[in-house]
Amino acid sequence: MNVNKHTIVALVQDRPGVLNRAVSLFRRRGFNIESLAVGHSETPGISRLTLVVEAEEVEQVTKQLYRLIEVLKVSDVTHDPTVEREMVLVKIHAPSASRPEVVALTGVFDAKIVDVGYNTMIIEMTGTPSKVENFIEVIRPFGVKEMMRTGRIAMVRGAHTHQAPAEAAENGNGHGVAEAILN
Repeated sequence: MNVNKHTIVALVQDRPGVLNRAVSLFRRRGFNIESLAVGHSETPGISRLTLVVEAEEVEQVTKQLYRLIEVLKVSDVTHDPTVEREMVLVKIHAPSASRPEVVALTGVFDAKIVDVGYNTMIIEMTGTPSKVENFIEVIRPFGVKEMMRTGRIAMVRGAHTHQAPAEAAENGNGHGVAEAILN
């Protein structure tokens, strides 16, 4: 079975339980969600949800997402030109002797040292998923004590937008708004 990673972006209304219902659709199909990020969008009352899913095909699930009243728009942006970012916080073992090398590496990756302890440093790094992965591999020999990665966020490049009309947050009629967006 050929399993691909798909990046799905959905606009949803800010309501209790929406995230649970959306994620349950993927869970019921047995898809592994590799990454999930959700946050407020440019429209009050609307959140942008980005999922990276391991699946052969996600078309059926994206169609089912539209059936949820709070889901306003869904796009599989896997093959679109996108800007993608992740962030990682890494706490490493960093005694004073190794700190100059750590500082040099953070400069190469445009990372920031956000905390320094007696024998530790916490580094923040933001970049493409592959750049974050490369940074982790380079910093790993110092001894990773803790690590936390955000999920991937993605936005389609150029003039194409992934927006919901302002009325979507106000009237609460998800189906009418979703139909208007699709047309």
